[in-house]
Amino acid sequence: MENYMLTEQDFLVASISQLSISGSSSPPVVARFRSESLRFESESDSEEPVQFDLRNCQLFKLGPFQSLCISEASELNKEKSYSGGITIQFRNEEESRAFHCAFEQWKKEVVIQGSSLPNGSVTPSASKFDDKIEASSAKMYFHYYGQLLHQQNMMQDYVRTGTYYAAVIENRVDFVDRVVVDVGAGSGILSLFAAQAGAKHVYAVEASDMAEYARKLIAGNPLLSQRITVIKGKVEEVELPEKADILISEPMGTLLVNERMLESYIIARDRFLGPNGKMFPTIGRIHMAPFSDEYLYTEIANKALFWQQQNYYGVNLTPLHGTAFQGYFSQPVVDAFDPRLLVAPAISHVLDFITAKEEELYEIDIPLRFVSSVGTRIHGLACWFDVLFNGSTVQRWLTTAPGAPTTHWYQLRCVLSQPIYVMPGQEITGRLHMVAHKAQSYTLNLTLSVKSWGPGAEQGGILQTSSGKFDLKEPYYRMSQPQAYPMSQDQQGHHLLHTQDVQLQSQDEEGSDLLQQSV
Repeated sequence: MENYMLTEQDFLVASISQLSISGSSSPPVVARFRSESLRFESESDSEEPVQFDLRNCQLFKLGPFQSLCISEASELNKEKSYSGGITIQFRNEEESRAFHCAFEQWKKEVVIQGSSLPNGSVTPSASKFDDKIEASSAKMYFHYYGQLLHQQNMMQDYVRTGTYYAAVIENRVDFVDRVVVDVGAGSGILSLFAAQAGAKHVYAVEASDMAEYARKLIAGNPLLSQRITVIKGKVEEVELPEKADILISEPMGTLLVNERMLESYIIARDRFLGPNGKMFPTIGRIHMAPFSDEYLYTEIANKALFWQQQNYYGVNLTPLHGTAFQGYFSQPVVDAFDPRLLVAPAISHVLDFITAKEEELYEIDIPLRFVSSVGTRIHGLACWFDVLFNGSTVQRWLTTAPGAPTTHWYQLRCVLSQPIYVMPGQEITGRLHMVAHKAQSYTLNLTLSVKSWGPGAEQGGILQTSSGKFDLKEPYYRMSQPQAYPMSQDQQGHHLLHTQDVQLQSQDEEGSDLLQQSV
């Protein structure tokens, strides 16, 4: 994507020496990566800048703090052009490593931009990300996260940010002298946390223009900045000079999987994480429970009343009422709701980021089985998620559950256009089928059914069933505080924390111990 190519980058190096004239060193200079060139400029006007063409130069390590940059003679006129080079002295090993990483990234960018097709046009190399995601969706996505106001919105979610900070700082043993990769670094705040915890070096990988802001923020924290390298690019494409001991990322979207960044997190694991490496977060769980909310159902249904007008400026709108009615019910509702609206204990679907395969996220099929605690009308399925930071010292959960402190993720509810009736103790079964699509989200197919009640129930007949199709990309944001709904006698004593975890294939013996913790 042309809008997100590298444009410029600066490094301060201790000195450079021309190989062709003398061994004397220059005063400190700034190494500037610009377009297709690498230029070394001194603050002194008496010193001529030294420039290399990234297309035909190479960089070699002479030692921990010293490197050699060689420019090859022009292929077009080798008789009248000469090879040249300089030695570069760095102030420390971290700066040397960062410079080499930047050099490889810039050189790769130049090679990609210069790969001509037969018709003379230029194309970037296609990545797995480009194959899966529509270009228009990716452009909007990276534009959104390239703006500081959206980063601020996430950073001001103190449940989110505070939990990440605590998970890192309380588990310093996992970060001290370790190499860390921050996947989708955004503002770089998690990279700074990792550096505070003693990381040896942090590679902050960010594909949007926020990478430039991250560099600025990190540079403004000089005690930490020498151990952080910001790399602009997608994790599917960038190259790193070494393997990571730990990955840190905030890849969660609405319902955990929206925006499909979890796939990039897993790709980063496969590409960058060394043997026995750690991932923060380690495990994700999607929690689901049926709910009853007459207020919400009426609110959605009433939106379509506009289309029941038979004389709208002389026009009969009713032919579109049914389509509009279903359209409003196809939007998942994102808001914070009162947990007393749940009519059965929740079940969970587990995603273990250490072992999950990327392809497993393309389609997620969750069987549903609940036992109703009350007699009521069920209006749909409520969902939320939590993630575990499985540190060596402290295991910390970040939850978006109803009744817990509200996060910027809120919760999500799929409201069915046809409610179903249940009695206390009645079994509710169904299926939540989630299919990824190229707009970086999912189509949700929900079915809920209630078995017969009374004589003949042992025959297994279905009395009621209701289903709906929802686009996770197009939710209805209903950002209001939970309403104080009256609690009936038969609802008292039912609490969210009585979670009914379903045994899933992704749970092993070790993981199941972790999952016994409360939502």
